[in-house]
Amino acid sequence: MGEALLMYLKVILVGGSICTIAELIVIRTKITPARILVIFLMVGAILGGFGLYNYVVDWAGAGATLPIVGFGNSLANGAITAVKTDGFFGALSGGLIATSAGIAISIGLSYLVSFFVSSKTKKD
Repeated sequence: MGEALLMYLKVILVGGSICTIAELIVIRTKITPARILVIFLMVGAILGGFGLYNYVVDWAGAGATLPIVGFGNSLANGAITAVKTDGFFGALSGGLIATSAGIAISIGLSYLVSFFVSSKTKKD
């Protein structure tokens, strides 16, 4: 029981910290949420490319893999793995192959939710 509780705390600590940083950027700057997502994705890809983000994933589990930073890490790791086996073309396809399940689920659930929720433009 104690080991599971420790893992939950790690997940909340890391995932919550990533989300808190993003929220602070939204509140304190004029950077749009879409740009923040791209920045976080690139940070995850760069840290994953250098193998640094894997240490965070090993320590925090889902708290590090579920935010957008983890998606960037998965893209980078997929591309690196595919380059080792398929060469140059692996760099183009490896990231998409590694993340295809998550992409498909996101698209499918977004389509399903669109039947029940109508979007509204944020007014400044």
